Amino acid sequence: MKNLIKICTVLLLTGLLISCEEEDFENDFLEAPAKSTLDESIIFSTVDLAKGAVDGILEPVGQTNSYRGRFIPYYGFNTDVEYNYSSDDEGSADADLVAYDAKPNNSRMNSENNAWAMMYQGIERANIVIRGLRNYGNPEPGSEFGQLLGAALTYRAIYYADLMKAWGDVPARFEPITTETIYLGKTSRDTIYKRLIADLGEASTLVAWPNETAATTTVERINKAFVKGFRARLAMVASGYQQYPDGIRRSNDPDLSVQKMYQLALDECRAVINSGKASLEPTFEGFWRKYNQENINAGGESLWEIPFSSGRGRVLFSFAVRHRSVDQFTGQPRGGTAGPTPTVYYDYNENDLRRDVTCVPYEWGAAVEGIAQQQLVGIDTWYFGKYRYEWMDRYVTSTNDDGVNFIYMRYAEVLLTAAEAANELEGPGAAAPYLKELRRRAFPSAQQAEMVDAYVDALSSKEAMFDAIVEEYKYEYTGEMDRKMDLIRWNLLGTKLDEEKAKLSDLNTRSGEYANVPTTLYYKYEDDGYTLDIYGLNRGETGNPGPEYSAFNWDQPLDEMINTIYKPGVDPDQRQFWPIWQVFLDASNGKLTNDYGY
Repeated sequence: MKNLIKICTVLLLTGLLISCEEEDFENDFLEAPAKSTLDESIIFSTVDLAKGAVDGILEPVGQTNSYRGRFIPYYGFNTDVEYNYSSDDEGSADADLVAYDAKPNNSRMNSENNAWAMMYQGIERANIVIRGLRNYGNPEPGSEFGQLLGAALTYRAIYYADLMKAWGDVPARFEPITTETIYLGKTSRDTIYKRLIADLGEASTLVAWPNETAATTTVERINKAFVKGFRARLAMVASGYQQYPDGIRRSNDPDLSVQKMYQLALDECRAVINSGKASLEPTFEGFWRKYNQENINAGGESLWEIPFSSGRGRVLFSFAVRHRSVDQFTGQPRGGTAGPTPTVYYDYNENDLRRDVTCVPYEWGAAVEGIAQQQLVGIDTWYFGKYRYEWMDRYVTSTNDDGVNFIYMRYAEVLLTAAEAANELEGPGAAAPYLKELRRRAFPSAQQAEMVDAYVDALSSKEAMFDAIVEEYKYEYTGEMDRKMDLIRWNLLGTKLDEEKAKLSDLNTRSGEYANVPTTLYYKYEDDGYTLDIYGLNRGETGNPGPEYSAFNWDQPLDEMINTIYKPGVDPDQRQFWPIWQVFLDASNGKLTNDYGY
């Protein structure tokens, strides 16, 4: 059962909402000082009150226009592997967001309580908590206060990392707001990255490994494996290519050089790998089943998840295999706002066990007497099979929320980051063990000699290894909306989007590398009456398997997708970021501007 964090008390402290865990509320309340006596010196010298303050830092993520209903559903599209089905809605705010043409007055985002504001609200709460813990909590490594400070530093870094991912240079504030700092202009992201990397270095000394203490037994709590992995991620991003006001380039700051940042990332990843405190789930499908079953035990593959209570969060609501009606698996007819591009399925090796988990060619149709069947939807409409109501242990009844956590980082990224950094610094031989470990899970034992050992050993140059790592991210991470950030830091965003357009054109005409993709599928239902048995998905499966199968056209046109991966007339490399929304420009006292050509 998830350890649901709920807001149970509110304390007035310079606008800070303080939350505590539901199960601890009664005892904490009876022992707590009267509200009139609560100031920072008491809150941050009292463990239970300080815990509540730290929990309160994350409360803004659950707001409708914050991560819950805006940032998570819209950031990360479109890529060469992920397509949002709003993209072809001409003139819509949703289409502009995902097709690289968002404007400051975007009606979906331009509100005072949008993710931008909620992130800064979380940052302000973190700043107050960090100040209070440093002044009054004696946060030493191994102590409860140390764990709390490490968590607060990490939460603040998460907010800033996501702000820069979406908006580039942003205002930086690392102390609580004063009259002198109400209005701030942008700070160079280089400066912010250096501060976050330093903060996470400190945090890693303060927090415990997964399951090392009672505070780190779930993936909803900050632990050392995540902090180190997250620090490695930021090092790779900070040293990577990004759109600056003067063009796409790497940072000019010598402290953020490839040599320094890749070494830092490699050291942090190796520390996590060598710790034995995190690991891959034995099977890819097994990991995603556990995720959908809301298994939040720490020490496995998931390193940290944004926690949502059962009445909040829209992960499956947005990304799950589509359910057209209330049925035997869910009371929420949702899912299917986005899916893999049609080429992804055919780019996998047929023996790759990740393929059929990631790419689903059907939806659940209208229920009859409460029971829905799987129904084929066409080659132009795929769904992310990583998210499935049918794999949940509970029945979702909420109209708008599913309560499933959002995975922020998993151990597979640690392996891929280690491989990428080791390849750059030490060569492909040093990268090979990490790539092999990931691919070993992806293939049955009978194929591992060829698809793991021989495949990786043949990557004898840094260039070949890098290209393989880029592809491996695709096979491992499609549907997790991390691809856009990676393509940007590799300076491959525009290149890969244009490559995908060309690949879709070949698939559309069944030419080039997609010449042997069938144009007809054949299906029947299993004995349960609702599960599809499909023939014809694999390349070359063109024969009729028998009279018990029905035929289905698998040759839907892909022109709309080709034309709307990014908006016609737009250069995605000049639209790597969203603009700052107009409401925040207007409220900035002239301090904020959009400087990427918007």
